[in-house]
Parts: sequence; structure tokens; C-alpha cells
Amino acid sequence: MSDFRNGFTNVAPASADMSVDTGLRSFMLGVYNKVAIGLVISAALAWVTGSFEPVRDLLYVTQVFPDGVTRLTGMTILGMIVAFAPLVVLLGSGFVMKNPTAATAGGLYWLIVALIGASMGTVVLVYTGASVVSTFLITAAAFGALSLWGYTTKKDLSGFGSFLIIGVIGLIIASLVNMFLQNGLMQLIISAVGVLLFAGLTAYDTQRLKMTYYQLGGDQNAMGVATSYGALSLYINFINMFQFMLALFGGRR
Repeated sequence: MSDFRNGFTNVAPASADMSVDTGLRSFMLGVYNKVAIGLVISAALAWVTGSFEPVRDLLYVTQVFPDGVTRLTGMTILGMIVAFAPLVVLLGSGFVMKNPTAATAGGLYWLIVALIGASMGTVVLVYTGASVVSTFLITAAAFGALSLWGYTTKKDLSGFGSFLIIGVIGLIIASLVNMFLQNGLMQLIISAVGVLLFAGLTAYDTQRLKMTYYQLGGDQNAMGVATSYGALSLYINFINMFQFMLALFGGRR
């Protein structure tokens, strides 16, 4: 589970020109293009790490069961490093990248995408291909609808977003506790709450990006940074929604 988020400033000006103009469309299109390409790269890397034996065996411990299906039974030390690397990189970037440029923010985004994609070989090993594809399509439809609502609504979601972020912190704590308890019912509750939280954050982050565009006032470097950080927020929301929905509805191998 990729339960972490970047620390991009949450600012929603009290007043902003809410008219949709060419600049705003271009800005948001840049964000969505990065998210889409990031998801394609992640899917490709997940397939490689979950299906290509020389790479798979470096990251995961697998076993061929009597029914002929190869299933995940554990992770190697390298696999655990890859799984936790995105969180480490994100936290570290908060200290290292005090004044990011468009290039460094973009590099951070693609690095996180690659690491998360590599760590998602578990999805290929745990769930059937059909359930992965169907859940991905459902998540994509929900993500699109939620982002559209966040973009078009006149309601200020800033207070709502603060509540959701607190909820994510609670979700992380509950997930860590359940790693030791291994309680099936608790895991179902965590997954259901996780879907709702990241669904709400998708709408919130979309509105926040729209407000950020107006606040930046045409600063090109700042716009480049905001595009990458905004894409990272939405990408992480999508990945978490997808994984939680798989945990709820995915068919296991």
C-alpha cells in the first residue's frame, strides 16, 4: 500500500477567477498527461517485476502450488527495499528539495512512479489478470468522475481536505497495527475506508490544483513544479484507490 502523500502547500484563495481559460486547461492537461503516462509506466513495471522470472525472483519469494499457479509467499530484502523506497524518497525530498525547479520536481515524480510500479509486482502475483484489469477500469472511471467534480464544484473543499488528510494518517496507523494482528474484518474495514478517503482526496486535490494555478500568476518555473507535484498527488490517490478496491473486490489467484 502506498499510503503517503507529498507536502505541497494546501492553499485555496478566498477569491479567484473561476472562469475556465486556455492557461488553466493547458495546466490541468499537463497534470493529467503526467498521471496517465505514470500509470502506463507503473503497469509495465508491475508486469515485469511480477511476471518476468529473473526480475521477479530478485524481489519476491514465490511458490508453484499443486494447481499449477505461482503465488507470492514472501519478499526478498531487495523487494522490501523497493517497497519502502517511495516513502523514503518522498520524506527525504521534503528536506533536500527546499526550492525545487521544474526539472527536479519532474525527476522526483518519475522516480516515485518507477519505484511504485516496480513494487506493484505483488498485484500481478496475488490477483487474477481479469480482476486487475476490471478493477483498474472501475478505478479509472471513478477517478475521472471525482476529479471532474472537484474541478467544477463551487464548494470550497479545503476544510474537507484537512479532515481527509487526518483520516489518511489514522488509516496508516490502523494498517500498521493490522500488520501484526492480521485481522480479516479489520482489513476489510481499512480497505473500505481507504477507498472513501482517497476518493475524497481526488476531488480535493483537483480543486487545490485549480486554485494553485490562479495563485501562481503565470510563473513558469512554479507552474512546472506544480504540474509535477499535482500529478504526484493525483497519481498516489489513484494507486491507493486501485489497491484498496482490489483488496475489497479482486479475485485472488
